[in-house]
Amino acid sequence: MKAYEMLLLLDPGLDEDAREGVLDKVQGLITSEGGLVDNVDSWGKRRLAYEINDLTDGDYVLLDFHSPPDAIAEIDRVLHITDPVVRYILIRRDDRE
Repeated sequence: MKAYEMLLLLDPGLDEDAREGVLDKVQGLITSEGGLVDNVDSWGKRRLAYEINDLTDGDYVLLDFHSPPDAIAEIDRVLHITDPVVRYILIRRDDRE
């Protein structure tokens, strides 16, 4: 398995239950594809440098996980169609193998 890091930018208008639901969905997706979530770090709400979809703030969450490389395509596909996820970046971390 390879090490990955994902930064999620969630809609700041979500209530706590909906936010936890999205995070549970993402973590469940990682584990269902044979991965392991190492760390979830919530950065909280922060002001964006520029507006995205009429939003000026965003709720940031950083996930560190290990996953098989072939599972990343499915994770990417699901994140694209998940509405509360405004933006995300997913990178492979060679230094954490």
